[in-house]
Amino acid sequence: MNTSIPVAGSRFAPDAALSAPRLTLTTLQKVALPLGAVLFDLLFWHERMALNMLLYTLLVVGVVLAGLPRYAPQWRSGYFWLTLAGTLLSAVAVAWYGSGAARLACVASLVVWLGYVNQPHLKLVVYALGTALGSGMQAVPGLLRLLRLPGNLGGRANRAWFYGRLLGVPLLALGVFHVLFLIANPRYEAAAGQVLDVVGKWLELLFSQFSVPHLLFFLLGLCLTGAALVLVPVHYFADSESRFGEFIQRQRDRVASFAVRRPDFREQRFRALDLRKEYLIALSLLVLVNVLLLAVNAIDINWLWFGFEPAPGFDLTQFVHEGTYVLILSILVAMGIVLWFFRRNLNFYQAGLPVLRTLATVWVVQNAVLAVSVGLRNYYYILHTGLAYKRIGVYGFLLLTFFGLATVLLKIWQRRSAYSLVRLNALAAYVLLLGFAVGNWEIWIARYNLRPELQTLDYGFLLDMPDRVLPILAAHQDVLPQRQLVHEIYDGTWTKLEPTEAAKRLRQRLQDFRAAQQARNWPSYTYADWQAYQELAQ
Repeated sequence: MNTSIPVAGSRFAPDAALSAPRLTLTTLQKVALPLGAVLFDLLFWHERMALNMLLYTLLVVGVVLAGLPRYAPQWRSGYFWLTLAGTLLSAVAVAWYGSGAARLACVASLVVWLGYVNQPHLKLVVYALGTALGSGMQAVPGLLRLLRLPGNLGGRANRAWFYGRLLGVPLLALGVFHVLFLIANPRYEAAAGQVLDVVGKWLELLFSQFSVPHLLFFLLGLCLTGAALVLVPVHYFADSESRFGEFIQRQRDRVASFAVRRPDFREQRFRALDLRKEYLIALSLLVLVNVLLLAVNAIDINWLWFGFEPAPGFDLTQFVHEGTYVLILSILVAMGIVLWFFRRNLNFYQAGLPVLRTLATVWVVQNAVLAVSVGLRNYYYILHTGLAYKRIGVYGFLLLTFFGLATVLLKIWQRRSAYSLVRLNALAAYVLLLGFAVGNWEIWIARYNLRPELQTLDYGFLLDMPDRVLPILAAHQDVLPQRQLVHEIYDGTWTKLEPTEAAKRLRQRLQDFRAAQQARNWPSYTYADWQAYQELAQ
């Protein structure tokens, strides 16, 4: 559905080269643009993102797919189908749960999918995102250029002024007679007053509905719909990606010969043993860090893996936060060092490549063991303090870490390029985002934290959760006097929460939810909130 932009300028029209290129819209786009803008206004004005996001996404996807030719290359792109499935799945998740992760995944999936529609040969998720944004920034000004004034505007204005003067004299006479009849005929005066009252009320109603923010919101919807439906070809990212390869090729740089890819006829300072020196540096570094990491892993395995119990007064928060951040940074640095040494011709140094690969593999495996230790730290923290968003996010990050370490092994043993690693890990991050979008995390967090084994309960955190958690909290009000209730402040400190205050806040939340759900319009409905309202009404 790429909208063509004809190149301006020819030998028959020299001034046309100075004019900006104009978009050419299909009949489907001409119909869908105003329809999409009106639908955007009806669905999202003073409404939250819920069922309306699913309906709007279906409109955009349907129009774009209807505009694709039968034999378009998009139909043969795996990334096109993956992001299309992710867009529809996340849109359903928004209508089902309405969570922030689902909303983020839906918007990101739709934009990335439009990037793959624009350039179906793309592979990098980030480049597809940039392509879609670049297309939108060109499509909106292009649509504005279509709203040009008609030609020969000066001549038409002169004719309008001529006929206006001709009608001016009759209108003036009509006004004079109207005033005379008002003075002479009381019944005419009463009838004219009634007509003016009706016209005045109609004008008052018209201008009372007019709102500058509403008009700006409608224009925003028109721009977003235009950016989604009118795709301007953006070749920058596709051209940039075409220079990358999946595997590293042996390069001969700085050689004074036109037969090499990048010849250099300057004075040569690269010596024959420089590659061996780089190999020795990598060898010594990998040996030293393997020994150091082995000591750290031995301590963590002995301390954390078997029978860990925090001592009285042990600060679990510092134990997890500081230790986790440092260990994650260590893993990222380790991956960066491997990528640096295996970036070019060291992959083809046959004299020491087997030893170097073995040491790098051992280091990657040890970093995986370190990641397991990070997961155990987080597990103990959850076991004693309960689930939370960031604690779940740590496990999501660790999943990406394990996947990233596996791709590093592919780079080591298959001579994969950095582009291949970025492509694979970006896809993994996108799939993880979809996993977060379809999960009913708040319900799972509430059920886990309300288990009897957890004596100290951050009840303030549960009260701040979305409305769909309220039926679970209402069903477990009897546990409030049996627990030590606290509320974590944003600075990391804890305040005690009395059971009576907690019950009062819960009743207020229930009352506010019932009132809000009754006042909501259907575009703001989610199935989870509807289900929660039905459970509380029983």
